[in-house]
Amino acid sequence: MVVFLSCQLFHKEILRQSISHKYLMKGRCLPYTSKLVKTLLYNFIRQEKPPPPGAHVFPQQSDGGGLLYGLASGVATGLWTVFTLGGVGSKAAATPALTSPLANQSLLLLLVLANLTDAADAPNPYRQAIMSFKNTQDNSPFPSSIPHAFQINFNSLYTTLCEQQTSDQATLLLYTLLHQNSNIRTYMLARTDMENLVLPILEILYHVEERNSHHVYMALIILLILTEDDGFNRSIHEVILKNITWYSERVLTEISLGSLLILVVIRTIQYNMTRTRDKYLHTNCLAALANMSAQFRSLHQYAAQRIISLFSLLSKKHNKVLEQATQSLRGSLSSNDVPLPDYAQDLNVIEEVIRMMLEIINSCLTNSLHHNPNLVYALLYKRDLFEQFRTHPSFQDIMQNIDLVITFFNSRLLQAGAELSVERVLEIIKQGIVALPKDRLKKFPELKFKYVEEEQPEEFFIPYVWSLVYSSAVGLYWSPQDIQLFTMDSD
Repeated sequence: MVVFLSCQLFHKEILRQSISHKYLMKGRCLPYTSKLVKTLLYNFIRQEKPPPPGAHVFPQQSDGGGLLYGLASGVATGLWTVFTLGGVGSKAAATPALTSPLANQSLLLLLVLANLTDAADAPNPYRQAIMSFKNTQDNSPFPSSIPHAFQINFNSLYTTLCEQQTSDQATLLLYTLLHQNSNIRTYMLARTDMENLVLPILEILYHVEERNSHHVYMALIILLILTEDDGFNRSIHEVILKNITWYSERVLTEISLGSLLILVVIRTIQYNMTRTRDKYLHTNCLAALANMSAQFRSLHQYAAQRIISLFSLLSKKHNKVLEQATQSLRGSLSSNDVPLPDYAQDLNVIEEVIRMMLEIINSCLTNSLHHNPNLVYALLYKRDLFEQFRTHPSFQDIMQNIDLVITFFNSRLLQAGAELSVERVLEIIKQGIVALPKDRLKKFPELKFKYVEEEQPEEFFIPYVWSLVYSSAVGLYWSPQDIQLFTMDSD
C-alpha cells in the first residue's frame, strides 16, 4: 500500500484526486477502514521482532511438507529478510537498526493514510477513525454520527508511545493522537505517570542540535498541547525526579518535572536565539511557558536562575539592537546611497519577546508568589536588569508588579543588615511573602495560548510524512533523482 500511494513522491504539489484516493477512500475499501487502522496501531503497539534470517516462519511438518508449504515458507522468510536487511538497491539507513520493521512499516502507512487529503464529497475515513477510537475499558456506546469507530487498549498504546519517542514517526503519531483524538488526550492527561511521556519529549528538545527541525517542532507542539491543561501544569510540579543523566549543563540530583520542563524550554529558546532564529519556535516555547506560569510551584533554584538569565540575555540583545538602530539612523541621515538593515523590525521582535517574558514572570508573581521564593531571590539578585524597563512605554504596565515585589523585598533585606547568607535571605523572603498584602499586586488577564493548526496543514505534513517514509521505510527504494515532493537535502 505504501508503494501504491507513493506516486505523491513524484509530484511537487499535493495530490488531492488520484486513483489511489478513489480506491482507498470510497467503494469496497471503505468498510475495512477501522479494521485496517486498528491493525496498524496494534502492529505498532506489539513491536514484534522479526525471526532470525533463515528461521522457519511456519511450523515444520514431520513429513517435510509439500511444495506449497515450501514456497510459502520461502516467500515469508524472504520477506522478513527484506524487512531486516533491506531490499535490492535500498538506501543506507540513517537511523539505528529497527527492532521491529513490521511496527515501523505499519506506523508509516498509518501516517500516510491519516494525512491523505479529504475527497471533494467525503472526509478522509482513516483520519475519522484515528479521531474517534476509544479505550477498550470504555463501555459507552459510539454515537451513530461517528463512522469507522473502534476500540483499542489505551494503556498498551500509551506505554509504546512512551518507549518509542526517539523516532520522528512515533512523535508524529503522538502529536496526531493528542491533537485529533479527545479520548486519548483525556486519558493521557489523567495518567499519574506523565513523566514517562514528558521526559522523552524533553530529551528530544534537549538534543536539539542532533534532531531535525520537524522533530523538534512536533515535540514542542506536544508540550504546548499538554500545557493547555491546568491539571497537567499543576501535577508536573508534584513529580520529583532524581539524577537526570542526559542533562549535562548541571548535576540535577533532585528536581521536579515542572522545573526540568522550564529548563529545557528555556535552553531551546537560547539555542534558537543564537543559531536558527526561528520566530515560530520562539513563539511556541514562550506560549508553553506562559501556559504554565500561573501554576509554577516550588521552582528549583536553577530553573529560577535560568528564567532571569534568559531575560538578561534578551535585555543585552535589546540594547545591542537599539544601539545598531540608532547608528543606522545617523548613517541614513548622512548618506542616502547605502542601503541599511531594517533594525526597527528586529527591535520590534525582541521587544515582543521581552514583553512575553515579563508577562510570564508577572503571572508567576501574581498567582503563585507564595510557592516560589527562589524566583524572588533570583529577581532580587539581578534587580538592576529591570531598571531600564520601568519607564519604557512598552513595558510600564507589566513592570508594576515586578517593581513592587523587588522594592518590597529589597527593603526588608536592607532592614536585616549586610552580609546575609543565602539561607538567611531565603528565610526573609519567605517571611515577606506572608506579609505582602495580595491586593497590592495588580491582576492581569490569565496567560493562555492554544495550539491551532495552520490553514492547509497538508502542505507541511504530507511532505514531512513522505520524507519519513523515504528515509525510514525498510526494503523500499525510490530514485532520489525523481523525488519532487521535498528537496533531498532538507531535514
